[in-house]
Amino acid sequence: MTVRIGFVMDPIQSIQVKKDSTLAMMLAAQRRGWSLWYLELGDLLLRDGEAIGWMRPIEVRDDPLSWYRLGEAVQRPLAWLEVLMMRKDPPFDIEYVYATYMLEWAKRAGCLVVNDPQSLRDANEKVFINAFPQCAPPTLITRRARDIQAFQAEQGAIVLKPLHGMGGTSVFRLLPGDPNLNVVIETLTDRGRAFCMAQRFIPEIEQGDKRILLVDGEAVPYCLARIPAAGETRGNLAAGARGEVRPLSARDLWIAEQVGPELRARGILFAGLDVIGDFLTEINITSPTCIRELDAACGLDIAGTLLDRIAGRLGCQAAPDPAADRLTPWRLIHAQDP
Repeated sequence: MTVRIGFVMDPIQSIQVKKDSTLAMMLAAQRRGWSLWYLELGDLLLRDGEAIGWMRPIEVRDDPLSWYRLGEAVQRPLAWLEVLMMRKDPPFDIEYVYATYMLEWAKRAGCLVVNDPQSLRDANEKVFINAFPQCAPPTLITRRARDIQAFQAEQGAIVLKPLHGMGGTSVFRLLPGDPNLNVVIETLTDRGRAFCMAQRFIPEIEQGDKRILLVDGEAVPYCLARIPAAGETRGNLAAGARGEVRPLSARDLWIAEQVGPELRARGILFAGLDVIGDFLTEINITSPTCIRELDAACGLDIAGTLLDRIAGRLGCQAAPDPAADRLTPWRLIHAQDP
């Protein structure tokens, strides 16, 4: 069976070939003989109850000088695709929400949307950790300055961040007595008109913010620890952090086991957990990354495993990847002591 798979993503000409997880998915699908189709957010439309897209056939290469070739755009119902990967990066704004409404209609018409559009709306990447308080640090979501001030008085050093961003944008570490506390609160809450998140600062950030990938609820056995640059406390590659691949610890695996079943139940086939020290700080489901770094370091095929799970949902047999026999099987790694 030839599977038609679409990718809703940011402009492909702007991606970083060496690090882009969506490109890894495209390459894995192409190796299996699947038919690839490219869309951006503005290519989606809803007409008389039918979700439609202006989509272009695409060929991809693992070449930093020339990594894609696009065909002419055609207008097709989104349900003409067997699979649609929603890989648009945050910000998670109202336009993103509108797009999930359109993807919901595609799902109703029989297209498998990954990740599930309702879950993209319901499981906000910052807020969703509240479903797992046993895994998370003390966390507060509020608009009110006095709530944040009281939280800092209770916790000491804290981190403040917006609910809709990514890549460490507008993330602040505030120490007790910091003279900038009130102005940061005013900025992030828009003077009480917007919610933000406060978390207790976790000193183990110096050892890295670990990105743990889950495929259909199962953890990849290695993580990418993103170690902040000198003078930084943000463990984001976009903020200058360096990546270091590590096997999952017993605590990492326990956190993944707490979260995984709920992700699977919600139709979230691909997610990235952010873990600092022993604490879950975010659950990334919009466009989690780090596939390429882990594949390169550990001989894995994470995107291929994801496609196998997708093929299972479709009830078809995925064509084998010709490179698969060179890859280390996950089950063997799981048998090792973490």
